[in-house]
Amino acid sequence: MADAAHPIDIDDLTAPRLTETQRNILEYAEAHPVDLEIDRMVEEAVAQAGADDLGADEGFAQRLAAYVGAVEEDEGLTQAGRRTLRGRVVRLVRNRLSLVDLLRRYPEIEDIPIEKPLIVVGMPRSGTTHLVNLIAADPGRRSLPFWESQEPMPLPGAGPGPDGLDARFQQAKAQHDGLEATSPLLAAMHDRFPEAIEEEIELLDLDFASYVPEWYARVPGWRDFYLGLDQVTHYAYMRKVLQALTFLRGPRTWVLKSPQHSEQLGALMATFPDATVAFTHRDPVAVIQSTITMMAYSDRLRRRTIEPDWLVEYWTDRVHRLLSASVRDRALVPADRCVDISFHQLNGNEMPLLEQLYERAGAELTDEARRRFQSYLDDNPRGKHGRIRYDLTGHFGVTAGELRERFRFYFDAYDVRVEGAAA
Repeated sequence: MADAAHPIDIDDLTAPRLTETQRNILEYAEAHPVDLEIDRMVEEAVAQAGADDLGADEGFAQRLAAYVGAVEEDEGLTQAGRRTLRGRVVRLVRNRLSLVDLLRRYPEIEDIPIEKPLIVVGMPRSGTTHLVNLIAADPGRRSLPFWESQEPMPLPGAGPGPDGLDARFQQAKAQHDGLEATSPLLAAMHDRFPEAIEEEIELLDLDFASYVPEWYARVPGWRDFYLGLDQVTHYAYMRKVLQALTFLRGPRTWVLKSPQHSEQLGALMATFPDATVAFTHRDPVAVIQSTITMMAYSDRLRRRTIEPDWLVEYWTDRVHRLLSASVRDRALVPADRCVDISFHQLNGNEMPLLEQLYERAGAELTDEARRRFQSYLDDNPRGKHGRIRYDLTGHFGVTAGELRERFRFYFDAYDVRVEGAAA
């Protein structure tokens, strides 16, 4: 684990010096090319799920083809990167098959209410993960841990192991341990350990209708396809998955979060009309800087070259789109059921913010929840796994001022402080 007291310098971010383990992974993958033939992937998913009904959705085949087609167009992926995405497609189809089967056997699932969720909405790297994990410490809340987000539907016969732990948890832990060995600095950027709370768009991705592929590959074609979808329909699907998870693991009020919701506030509020929303805000330059640094570091295994210029251009545009839509559609969220939380407030001032959020939601903030919140804060200080020292100009050849000028509208709309590291 990195020392939180000392910043982490990544001096090979855009020209990686690979470890022997990383070289071996890439060499093995290149020797075993990956086939993304859709029928074959679906056949694998059917065999694993023991079910073959993908549901009555005429548009599903088109969305799956667009999803896979966008990946195929990315010629810069290594075979290791393609293998990761192939595994993802098979897993998503398998879980979709299992969901359809579960709903067929227990149709009452679709009558389960998903009432008054708390939803965290904000840019990636803006404190959304910290905030949702904090709220999830409330024992009265239902949340989506990473292990469950990856395998929401248990496979037939996959019960707890000898240690009593869910097999899906064990699988997620093994994957996390492997990732720590191959990409050890990711924990300092975004630690997806099995119990960490994950975004529910992982569930939406079972419908092949989210922005998730943008985080794994260069897929501008998918971005444009996704933005053209009727997200009210797909968010309704996501709600159905939440109903199934409520059925499987207990009825409590959900806490949710995703940056994607920033550009889908209409669909979000149509799906969860009684939700209370916590909007997080951060200097967009710091968001972009953190995002593209994380992406560049992850790309050392999944891409043949890092392409820093592409990362700057794409993610500056992507953050701009997300923030523009959020500012445009903010009035869709009732003013008495939302709070604004600036990133600089998430550093020792969380309790008053939580009190305000719970008051807006009309929810009881119990003594036990307060105790759990404080325990989480004590155990998870910022920089717990080390602090990355960012170098926007050195790594990506741009200055903060060049990027920040595009976001003047956002600074005018909210209490957002220019951050020193991104100044």
